[in-house]
Amino acid sequence: MPDPFFDQLRRAPDVEAPDLVAVDATDRLLLDEAAAAIAVHPDGVLTVDDTHGALTLGAVALHGATGVRAHTDLRVAELALAANAERTGVQGFTVLPQLDATGARVVLVQAPKSLDALREVAEVVAAGADPSVTLFVGGRVKHMTRAMNDVLADSFEHVHATLARQKSRVLVATGPRPGPSSFPRVAEHPDLGITVAAHGAAFAGTKVDIGTRALLRQLPAEGPGVAVDLGCGTGVLAVALARAGFAVLASDASAAAVASARETAVRNGVADRVTVTRDDALAGVEPGSVDLVACNPPFHQGTTVHAGIAERLFEAAARVLRPGGRLLTVYNSHLPHRPALQRLVGPTRQLSRDPKFTVTESTRR
Repeated sequence: MPDPFFDQLRRAPDVEAPDLVAVDATDRLLLDEAAAAIAVHPDGVLTVDDTHGALTLGAVALHGATGVRAHTDLRVAELALAANAERTGVQGFTVLPQLDATGARVVLVQAPKSLDALREVAEVVAAGADPSVTLFVGGRVKHMTRAMNDVLADSFEHVHATLARQKSRVLVATGPRPGPSSFPRVAEHPDLGITVAAHGAAFAGTKVDIGTRALLRQLPAEGPGVAVDLGCGTGVLAVALARAGFAVLASDASAAAVASARETAVRNGVADRVTVTRDDALAGVEPGSVDLVACNPPFHQGTTVHAGIAERLFEAAARVLRPGGRLLTVYNSHLPHRPALQRLVGPTRQLSRDPKFTVTESTRR
């Protein structure tokens, strides 16, 4: 149903497309289910992973919340929240660089994709929020499982599900049971000689996914110069590049990835050669300042496959590479990325290919 307030919201600077929306049924259901709790505790609202600002701005504009605190894992979500706040004129919220639930009484969460990400949110809320806190976790029914209830039950006494509406559902948790955090988790990979640390929302967790392994095999053995691990995740490529002699910038839009990559660099003894930053598509990097970029780009926007996500990273790589600099990219072999790489970066050649993954090298014009 159209809503004059929500109709003002946009995804920008996130990818815009007809099948991608700024406000979904889950946002609306979360706000409706939490309305009574917000009315009782208007100054105790925390939003988590609010993708484009609907939860944060809606809590203020529609339900009278004051001093809302918002933490989003993705930097682009922060930027979209700021843009929508300016567009709508809504104020009365602050953005948290790290998740901090201290004193929160009402917590609204867009359900993350992984159970580990949900577990870390639940642990942080249970440990820091007011004992009276109510945690609302919303998602599309097709992506919600019984295991999510179980994860919440590890940190809360009572968990129940609301009735579904427009194919969305909300899990409600009360009675926090504070305990020690189980993150970051750490795993050794003797075959690679790398120790990986991972927070809950970091892609692949403590595993090294097969795409990253394919790209690792194509990295230069030595390389004085400046290299970027673009979309660094847990920092595996950054460690390998640092060991090869590069000064490395590891960049990711995810706060969980950045925290993970920093810890991974420390545990592998290369923290002095790896600078880790949270950034949206290398916005803070000078044009033409980089010799090599390594990238294992995502191809999902939430649960939607969209080529525009990877192409934003290819454009970023082209901007920061010096003429003659190289972009090494790994991607699923069925994806048509090579024409985009040639168009956005420069001449592109295949380094390896198997039924699952292709690795290419693009040279900046």
